[in-house]
Amino acid sequence: MTTEYYIKFINGILWKVPKTSTVWSRKDIWSTIKVRWSIGRMNYRIKPGLYAVGNPDSNSEIFVTANFKLSFDHLRRALHEMDAWILVLDTKGINVWCAAGKGTFGTRELTYRIKAHELDKLVNNKRVIVPQLGATGVSAHEVKNSTGFSVIYGPVRAEDIKEFVSAGLKATPEMRKVTFPLIERIKLIPVELAYGKYYLLVVPAIFFILSGLNKNGFSIDLAWSAGGKAVIDLLSAYLAGCVITPILLPWIPFRRFSLKGLSISWIMAIPLLYFNFLGNTIFENISWFLMMGALSSFLAMNFTGSTTFTSLSGVRKEMKIALPLQIGATVLGIIGWIISRFI
Repeated sequence: MTTEYYIKFINGILWKVPKTSTVWSRKDIWSTIKVRWSIGRMNYRIKPGLYAVGNPDSNSEIFVTANFKLSFDHLRRALHEMDAWILVLDTKGINVWCAAGKGTFGTRELTYRIKAHELDKLVNNKRVIVPQLGATGVSAHEVKNSTGFSVIYGPVRAEDIKEFVSAGLKATPEMRKVTFPLIERIKLIPVELAYGKYYLLVVPAIFFILSGLNKNGFSIDLAWSAGGKAVIDLLSAYLAGCVITPILLPWIPFRRFSLKGLSISWIMAIPLLYFNFLGNTIFENISWFLMMGALSSFLAMNFTGSTTFTSLSGVRKEMKIALPLQIGATVLGIIGWIISRFI
């Protein structure tokens, strides 16, 4: 993003506003890739305030977004070849949808920014376009009463903005439809994998070492043979919850994400059982089914906070039921697996 300033007389006032490009640079692309892998994600933000795109004037639209830079980047790219203003709210580096739920993308912050940047002196249309996914945090009538600005809710997807503006700020039913397509689900996978990277290293290592235990003491050969299988079992459960479940999400026949992850892990456990990767006894087999199911179920449940078709009350209800069961299954599985080492 450039540091160029847009300087222009508008309504008798000389305005000096940071101007941003609508084309992503190599740095932007590389930064986006890193953020997708949770590298610097918590600090990937832009300074709140007013920005210019193209050559806007007093009749140009004002688009509102969060100061999570990825949200800002997607918006400015969608405004390519348009003349517009971008009003960035201080959402503490959180995206629009999540910030709206937390209250940082809300009425108070929007009202403050409109007044602080004297937008009533900048544009004649007296309106701001807020992304639909931020609607839960913004009270249109309160903003209107406080600032005189009307709040127009834009489309769900930034790429529909041009069509939305061309249609006189009218959204089609398709623009209002909230979806969670395959490509969006895949984009979330790297973050989930990155969040669990330490557990992914430590837990398999612990199981690898403990696999060498038996009634005769400790065997390095047993650690290599049984430990290698234990690592594969854990990785399979991890991939079931973090990768396969989100990819196959619409086609897994359960509403609860915990059940989706559980079912996928058990399906993956079947070939592992067939090739003797889940141990040599039924006792050990059952222990691994419990542990794999609990791990995959928990990881899959993390996606409830990323999807747009789960409600907060539904998520809380599911967690209240699923978490105790996942913890119980994990504890029983670990105890059973350790006991099986000495049978």
